[in-house]
Parts: sequence; C-alpha cells; structure tokens
Amino acid sequence: MDFNQIINRNNTGSVKWDFIERHFGDGAGKLLPMWVSDFDFACPPEVQAALHQRIEHGVFGYSERDEAYFNALLHWFSSRHQLTLKQEWVCSVEGVVPGLALLVQMLTHPGDGVVVQGPYYGSFAKIITLNGRKLLENPLSESPDDGYQMDFCQLERLFRHERPPLMILCNPHNPTGRCWSANELEKLLLLCEAYDVTLISDEIWADLLLPGETFTSVLHLGERWHKRVISATAASKTFGLSSLRISNFLIPDPTLRQRFLSRLDAHGLDVFNALSVQAATTAWNESRQWLESLLDYLAESRRGWGAQATAPRPW
Repeated sequence: MDFNQIINRNNTGSVKWDFIERHFGDGAGKLLPMWVSDFDFACPPEVQAALHQRIEHGVFGYSERDEAYFNALLHWFSSRHQLTLKQEWVCSVEGVVPGLALLVQMLTHPGDGVVVQGPYYGSFAKIITLNGRKLLENPLSESPDDGYQMDFCQLERLFRHERPPLMILCNPHNPTGRCWSANELEKLLLLCEAYDVTLISDEIWADLLLPGETFTSVLHLGERWHKRVISATAASKTFGLSSLRISNFLIPDPTLRQRFLSRLDAHGLDVFNALSVQAATTAWNESRQWLESLLDYLAESRRGWGAQATAPRPW
C-alpha cells in the first residue's frame, strides 16, 4: 500500500473537503481541512475487492449481521487486544455518535448532567446539550513531565455536587492520544461506583496506537464493573470506513443491554447496511497487515513532523 499516494477527494461528497464552507463559512474551501479525523488514504485493497464482489451480486435487500461478522469482531478483539467478548454483548448501531445519543437519552433525564473530559470531541457536547442535558467538564491536567492526566479531585467534586448519572470517557483520548492505564481506569470506576455513575467508554481509537502506547479497555478490568460500563467501538477509524457506517456497543450487563436493544427497536434501528457489514468483516479478517503498515507510516510521519516542529534556537 502506497500511503504517499495523493487521492483527490473533491466532488465525492466528502464532508472534509467538499463541505468545509458549510462549517467554516465562505472562503474556507481554500483551507487545508485538518478539522476532522478522516483518512485521505484508500481503504484496504482487501476491503475494496470484497465490496466489488458484493456489489456484483446485485441484490441489496434488508440485511443483518451474519456469523462471519461476529466471528471476525470477536477474533479481532481476542487476538489484537487480548480481550474475550461474548457475542450477546454486541449491540450494533449505525455509528458511535448516534449510539451515544441514544444512551444519553436512555440513561439520563432532561436537565441531568453528563461528564466529559476536556479537551473533548465536539460531538460529545452536541449530543448532550441538544438532548437537553447539562454538559459537565472535567478538564484534563497537563504538565511537561507527565503529559495529560485525569484530575480525580475535580471529578469527585463534580460527582458530589452535580450528581450526574452518566460520564462519557474517550480511551484512547481524542484529541490528546492519551491511553488510560488499568490503574487510572480502576480509580475512575471506583469513583463511578461511589456516586452511582454509568461509564460509557468511546474506544473507537483503540487500534491506532503509536509506538510505546498500550490500550486497556474498561472491559479488561473484569466482571465487577460490568453492570456500569459500556464500550463503544467500530472499524471505521482503523480502516478508513467512516461512510460505511456500523458500530458496536459492547454491553456485558443483560439489563442495560436489553434496555438499549429495546431503544434501538423503538427507533426502527434493526437492519444493517450490507456493504458496511461486508467491509468491517473483511477488514478484521484480512487487513491486519495493511494496518501494521499504516501504523509504521504514521509513526514515521510523527517523527518527521516532530523534527520540523522543533522550536528554533537563538543565534
């Protein structure tokens, strides 16, 4: 795969390139669109081939996730993240953000607070405030020596004074890239337990780790926490499939899971895009080497940019 290949995405309906003026006003089309996390790389060739084959079949009736989809997903998490999932935990939605919005509606009431950690993904704020909930910020602290850290003291004050029923975590954190350790996650969950807070962990970036980083899911921490944790995942960021929308909410607790499935049924979200299912299945099964090459390319790019971004020295 040639990641240096420049692909012109203009006039393809790209939100990033074709609709930048809608977001930033007239004249913004002259800007480099570095405002959204969206690859300009072609997706894996294995995925392209599988999509061509599926399209040639020619029939696109109502579709469901088949056993191949679940097997690919479970094997991916087992082999790449040493995380054993159960198929019944998997609740699929069109995308992570729509699923988060449904969970905000399900787990909170209008006027309730929902905690996020700044700097945060803008869509978190949108799905909280537009659903009539209060955005509660727990800003990350930053130091030259330790990088970004959770401010547990401020978080506990927020829990104690605001009594929010829900917190949305981002792990790895967007935009800082911080991967939370098992100790940090356990400390966070102890606070959630003490103040009866449900924790949704957006883990969509888990596969895009640079050298030296280790990903720990909230689901790695064991059954004790299953009744109050939900993990949100997708193949979209990993393999550049954002417009082939399908995500997976991993919900170990049967009561929480059934409530969420009922919510999906109530919104008619019970069928799936056949091409999305095919793309994700193929990516997990066949595109591991493509991902390794991508990670090498990203690591090398970061090293190059770091050298160029070094502050100039005085004469």
